[in-house]
Amino acid sequence: MLMTKIEFKTTLEKTLHQHLTLSHPIFLHLLDEKNPNKELLIQVALQGYQLTKHFLDYVEHLFFYCPHPKFKKALLINVYEEETGQLSRTDNHVVLMQNFIRALGVSDQERDAAVALPATQRLIDYRLHAVRNPDQYHIGAAAVMIASEGQNLETKAGEARHTLLGGVYGLNEHDLLFFSVHQKEDVGHVQQGLNLVSALCDTVQKQQEALFAVEHTCELFWGMYENLYQEYCQQSEPCLSS
Repeated sequence: MLMTKIEFKTTLEKTLHQHLTLSHPIFLHLLDEKNPNKELLIQVALQGYQLTKHFLDYVEHLFFYCPHPKFKKALLINVYEEETGQLSRTDNHVVLMQNFIRALGVSDQERDAAVALPATQRLIDYRLHAVRNPDQYHIGAAAVMIASEGQNLETKAGEARHTLLGGVYGLNEHDLLFFSVHQKEDVGHVQQGLNLVSALCDTVQKQQEALFAVEHTCELFWGMYENLYQEYCQQSEPCLSS
């Protein structure tokens, strides 16, 4: 049965918040103040960087194919901020992520030599495939604007994950700008995504596809952390001993 826009928007939002990646066991290790695991944080950051490198590509395609002028303008603003950092008075968002990785003691050469793990690549490919196909626009918008940008809104005991990580690893405000900027901006971006996808999905099939896109994208994020956990925790003495 076709949901009203309000009902569908509410269901999209509930679906997002039912799949919180902060509950993944990897964060128990990352946020352990008694036994910080900087090497694990570095590996997580390097996989996050693989995602960041593609994000502008997602938003550019969503802007280009957007059928609604009002939302198209908002996406253009998003592209401008991703590319320049002018609205947040910071920097290009890839550069902000690079600064975070440098703060962890990783050289530019080490950063650029890192490659996506299989689960990370699956997450990248799923979103790229969706945003590059105009017939799947509602799927791409749900995957990127709701499920992906919604990841930055997760908190634990009222604190954002980057704030918690900063306290454990002695990172300062400048080091964490990538995350603090996104936490502020993505509140609006997720709402824009909810409104856009609700407007686009005018059939039962489209609504079901968009809901699946949100759920599946969140599962792919979980899979990325699980891949990291399997690779660097279950076979790693520091993680097992914690």
